[in-house]
Amino acid sequence: MAAAGAGVGDNEEEGAMHRIRWGFGLFIVGPLCLAGAGDAAEPVRIGLITSLTGPAAQLGRDVQNGFMMYIEEVGSQVAGRPIRVITEDDEGTPTGALTKARRLVEQEKVHVLAGTILGSMCPALAPYVTQQKVPYFPLCAGDDVTQRKPTPYLIRVTFASSQPMHPFGEYAAKTLGYKRVATLAMDYAFGWENVGGFQKTFEEAGGKVIQKLWAPLTTQDFAPYISQIKRDADAVFVMVFGGFALRFAKQYQEFGLKGKIPLLGAGAFADETVLPSMGDEILGAVTPLHYTAALATPENERFARAVKAKYGRVASMYSENLYTMARWIVEGIKAVNGNVEDTPALLAAFRRHKIPDSPRGPVALDDLGNAVQNIYVRRVERVGGELVARVIHTYPNVSQFWKYPKDEFLKQPVYSRDYPPCRFCE
Repeated sequence: MAAAGAGVGDNEEEGAMHRIRWGFGLFIVGPLCLAGAGDAAEPVRIGLITSLTGPAAQLGRDVQNGFMMYIEEVGSQVAGRPIRVITEDDEGTPTGALTKARRLVEQEKVHVLAGTILGSMCPALAPYVTQQKVPYFPLCAGDDVTQRKPTPYLIRVTFASSQPMHPFGEYAAKTLGYKRVATLAMDYAFGWENVGGFQKTFEEAGGKVIQKLWAPLTTQDFAPYISQIKRDADAVFVMVFGGFALRFAKQYQEFGLKGKIPLLGAGAFADETVLPSMGDEILGAVTPLHYTAALATPENERFARAVKAKYGRVASMYSENLYTMARWIVEGIKAVNGNVEDTPALLAAFRRHKIPDSPRGPVALDDLGNAVQNIYVRRVERVGGELVARVIHTYPNVSQFWKYPKDEFLKQPVYSRDYPPCRFCE
């Protein structure tokens, strides 16, 4: 997300899966006519890179499930050609992702690359896919690959890190009425960009970020950080995810802060990958994201039921993002009549495509290849005995530049550990 995942220490199944290659394809019997596509039986090859071992392994399962669910729904074929999905485990590292991308492109000759979770993977892969001229659909959310360092080969139908944070910072100040907020985030690019996007709009709307705490990705105990939170803050904004979110929420309650200082968070803090494992400690937390399983639309209700029936899991951002990504890829291939060998035409089809009825709502692309979509402000509530992220406000058609003119926004530095500076830190 994006973020890394919840699966810290959750690798029972993945431990033996150092590298998995799953080929899916329905080979059609009989003559097929495919203009410019070569042999009728030649499959469309898609390389799916996900985390099956390492800290993001739990999220990696949702990534794989969501992608494959759509491929199977279309019978593993498109425009008369079979689809072969080759899955590789990036082991939760940018180096692993780049190594597997090279294998998929140079040995397997894939026509499209998809997947990759951690924010640091996008900058690692973007130069490579540009050099190799391979369309790349990432999940990783690093802002700059669709801002100051775009490439025509990267199409992000998911989200940029700071994208949900821009409306949320304004919401926290103007609607929730908070004036003084402390932040605590994981100390890497995704954390910096989440905090940066929130801080920019929160302060422009009249609020003050009075403290910024950073926890390394090796953190197992949040007590040293929670003990530093200023007790006179109106709220705490948190960017933790997966297993980190489970630990933080429990320790926050143990410190007696639950109910005293409200919790705000990045979307992954209260995503469906962690909510089933949480309890009352997370009730009332407010977070923004472009998806929630509680979204009450016919498309999402059908999708959420299908995920639950097929995989026994609650639909999450990760499964929805990859389901919609697979649909985008398939419909783009249809638009070129299956001729994936014509990369310029395929890229053009991908970039002009839009989906009006995905489970998360309408999705289009801006001119730099990043999704424009609804952002939902969600509050964690208990419904029918289960924790859900219920929508309390919708911001429609949010771009990665929010309300700012694109050229003006791109003149500022990319969000980092030190930008925006903490002008009101005490």
